[in-house]
Amino acid sequence: MVGDVLILAGAPIGQVGDASPRLREALETAGVIAAEDTRRLRRLASDLGVTLTGRVVSYYDANEAARSKELLDELLQGETVLVITDAGMPGVSDPGYRLTRLAVDAGVRVTALPGPSAVTTALAISGLPSDRFCFEGFPPRKSGERARRLEGLAREERTMVFFEAPHRLHACLAAMAEAFGPDRAAAVCRELTKTYEEVRRGPLAELAEWAAGEVRGEITLVVAGYEPEAAEPDIEDLAQEVARREATGVPRKQAIVDVAKAAGISKRDLYNHIHGA
Repeated sequence: MVGDVLILAGAPIGQVGDASPRLREALETAGVIAAEDTRRLRRLASDLGVTLTGRVVSYYDANEAARSKELLDELLQGETVLVITDAGMPGVSDPGYRLTRLAVDAGVRVTALPGPSAVTTALAISGLPSDRFCFEGFPPRKSGERARRLEGLAREERTMVFFEAPHRLHACLAAMAEAFGPDRAAAVCRELTKTYEEVRRGPLAELAEWAAGEVRGEITLVVAGYEPEAAEPDIEDLAQEVARREATGVPRKQAIVDVAKAAGISKRDLYNHIHGA
């Protein structure tokens, strides 16, 4: 194993008290700290009562590609590099992936300091199924590209989590209502863990109407997955099931009642089919 270690540090998404003791320690001891916003990093350190002893460098979208190579050189020289974004986990719709990929390819050890995540926080409080979900990041800004992306997700059965800017929220929700159907359940989670945290739950069309007004803050959207309609049972298969039950000694009338109930169809329809009515 060459180099030292790359640390991906999860930062509080709203409440500074959510910072872990491990994050405090890592901020104090890391040789290099790559921050999405160096001013916000220093504010966080001040709020935590932490003294930054390492070199602080900026690491954001515009310089991520070039800075990642520089940071890899630091790692290969034996330095510990900590990456921290404004909120949440680096690499999740924030800088971090490129450096992580370079470090992995170079054989550098990569670890993480788990922390709050808007994705899982919104999912947990949305009231929507959370056993299977997918994260889709920010939908495309242009309406045509957004419509195509959402159309491709229309039959996604897992709960979906998105990020969105407040000024695009109405258009995004309206496009989702068009692609997924106006009655698809969703939740708009705003300013998670902060003083003015708000969660709006309801059908997409209703949420789109609400978002037509002024909405501010950090937004995370949670949308229920597609629920396939149950296929209509083949009545001939049901008739054969009735016959199988009859063969075991169940009276035909009772077998028809039981099979029809289990299949969710009218017992009269099944009776008429069996008797050729």
